[in-house]
Amino acid sequence: MLDGTMIDSAFLDFLERTAIAAGAEILLVRQSGAVVSYKSDATPVTGADERAEALILAALAERYPDIPVVAEEQTSAGHCPDCGAGRFFLVDALDGTKDFIQGRDEFTVNIALIDGEVPVAGVVHAPAMRRTWRGGPDGADTAEIGPDGSIIGRVRIRTRPMPARPTAVKSFSHSETDTETFLAGIPEHDTAVIGSSLKFCIVAEGKADIYPRLVNLMQWDTAAGDAVLRAAGGVTLTPEGGPVLYGQRDGSYANSRFVSLGCSEVPDWMPSGR
Repeated sequence: MLDGTMIDSAFLDFLERTAIAAGAEILLVRQSGAVVSYKSDATPVTGADERAEALILAALAERYPDIPVVAEEQTSAGHCPDCGAGRFFLVDALDGTKDFIQGRDEFTVNIALIDGEVPVAGVVHAPAMRRTWRGGPDGADTAEIGPDGSIIGRVRIRTRPMPARPTAVKSFSHSETDTETFLAGIPEHDTAVIGSSLKFCIVAEGKADIYPRLVNLMQWDTAAGDAVLRAAGGVTLTPEGGPVLYGQRDGSYANSRFVSLGCSEVPDWMPSGR
């Protein structure tokens, strides 16, 4: 059982080990050749998604049987608990499936704990890059992962103050008109392109400053990366500057449009900062 609201290093270690094990399953499928099929919403799914999610669900059920889990493939199959504003896990066992299919390395395993509509802990693991990021109440860190799944080194990470010329990160696989319009409204800035939830991690590490996403994603796409970013000192807001909350609404775990920032102060180019 998870005692009260305490999220300690043992809890994060467990999430990290689970994500690393799921990542190993993904790499095995990649090595043998992934078979791609399409869900009812026309999004791709592979055996890697399914095998990794099954491993994560089994591990969470054994360790924390009283905490419900909302997972992407399970939800697509019609099995989705109503967690309301309570405590639950959000799982995206393979974020960046398009990058995975295209042979890119920028795909991730994502596990987050939501409590009171807030992502209070999360792990993002990039199997092909052998890196993991995690965050909780005591801060955020990143680590290199050895070929046997061991932790080679762990480094604390922190966001940076908003520079005069910020760097914005955007999706490699998705071109979005509203996001591009938002970026055009930012003063002089640089742009970096990267896949999956790694965009949150780049901001959390202080290597970028802004991650806008002006489309409606699902909450499992963002929760783990958002948890890492918040633990590193960043914030995730609606484009108008309001809070981004997690939980089922109108029968769905759809996410609001958002802008993630490395700084906690809202810049004057955000609508709420004007």
